[in-house]
Amino acid sequence: MIQAQELSFAYTHREGRPDLLALDGLNLEIEQGSFVAVLGHNGSGKSTLAKQINAILIPTQGRMLTAGMDTAREELRFQIREAAGMVFQNPDNQIVATIVEEDAAFAPENLGLPPEEIRRRVDQALEAVGMAEYKNSGPHMLSGGQKQRVAIAGVLAMAPRIIVLDEPTAMLDPNGRREVMTAVRRLHQEQGITVVLITHHMDEAAQAQRVVVMEDGKVIADGPPRQIFSQTEQMRAAGLGAPQTVEILEALNQEGYDLPIDALTVEECARRLISFLEG
Repeated sequence: MIQAQELSFAYTHREGRPDLLALDGLNLEIEQGSFVAVLGHNGSGKSTLAKQINAILIPTQGRMLTAGMDTAREELRFQIREAAGMVFQNPDNQIVATIVEEDAAFAPENLGLPPEEIRRRVDQALEAVGMAEYKNSGPHMLSGGQKQRVAIAGVLAMAPRIIVLDEPTAMLDPNGRREVMTAVRRLHQEQGITVVLITHHMDEAAQAQRVVVMEDGKVIADGPPRQIFSQTEQMRAAGLGAPQTVEILEALNQEGYDLPIDALTVEECARRLISFLEG
């Protein structure tokens, strides 16, 4: 569904300052129906990559193919943005209506769809993110997590094949983060939508099928979460951490214990500890 081929992108500066190379010959393939988390410290290029997928930014060199379409071809931009929906950090920047269901209807209305199809898509999208009971509410009355779920519903109503979420929980409290991640997992599991999650929360990345780690505009690690987060030294060298469960087990090992450190959930971590104590 997504192919970056020797992809480079530079932000142009004025007044004699050198251009900033955000992506540097990046190669990456993301399969249809997968759930991929992209990690990296600030300036690693992960948000720039997200905007390349949706053709908000166009490669300086190389190519980005989204659902088989070259993002550099201007005549394909509309189709690319239908195929790949974007959700940003601040839901207030994406919510355009004063009623929840009207906001979800905004995109399909602009596509010129028949009223009955719009109704079907709005109902389906709000149900998918658990916001159907709030369809007649004003977005200003909602919590941050609820607003972000409404923003996701607005993207879903376009029936995209890909959803790119650029740090969607960065402005939310723990409850809001849980709400959004629950909605994202449901979309992937129940609808088979390809999900690309840009995040700096290790516990969110651990919920994906695959983790891609970026540094200086390049991919430096790529694999299943257990494999990636077990490489604690490499993650720290990239300015990143690990889920708290991994850090707890690693800290115990530094005190002389011998525990596998690949537990990604609290339940797994508890089982590791119980098994060790009983053994």
